[in-house]
Amino acid sequence: MSDMTETTPGWLSTDELNMARAQMPILYVEAVPVRVDDSGEVTSIGLLLRIGADGNISRTLVSGRVMHHERVRDALLRHLEKDLGPVALPRVPPSLQPFTVAEYFPTAGITPYHDPRQHAVSLAYIVPVSGDCRPRQDALDLVWFSPQEAASPAVQDEMPDGRGTLLKQALAHVGHASY
Repeated sequence: MSDMTETTPGWLSTDELNMARAQMPILYVEAVPVRVDDSGEVTSIGLLLRIGADGNISRTLVSGRVMHHERVRDALLRHLEKDLGPVALPRVPPSLQPFTVAEYFPTAGITPYHDPRQHAVSLAYIVPVSGDCRPRQDALDLVWFSPQEAASPAVQDEMPDGRGTLLKQALAHVGHASY
């Protein structure tokens, strides 16, 4: 989850965000970008490569906060465009039923998901994209993996704070639970 502060009206300043994070859960959306074949079968999963605040390089998913007075659909589209570029052509499903809800805690071990900054609740979606994806903002690269590669221990080890668990849940949701 990105820690960048936006300048859009309705967004919190850094101090206000830190105060809110200390007192209440913050709502996020996360997206697993996928490529699908003509029959709708997932053929590849896109993972972002980022440098964290600690300087470590890791793989992650599209994610970000939902702004005050913003629809979940709009937040999802905004973060997909922010991370994948304006011509990724995401196909957000008509029904905004997430494949899971991930609850991140500042205390490690309560759930598989950990965020040392806050208690965050994240609605997680699988989103097919058909356009040209060009990572932007703080993403260094976007790499497409087969479902088998994405489930491998090597890739999972590059996904900190429970993102690997979230990716495995996404793979199971689209019928790739056997990896």
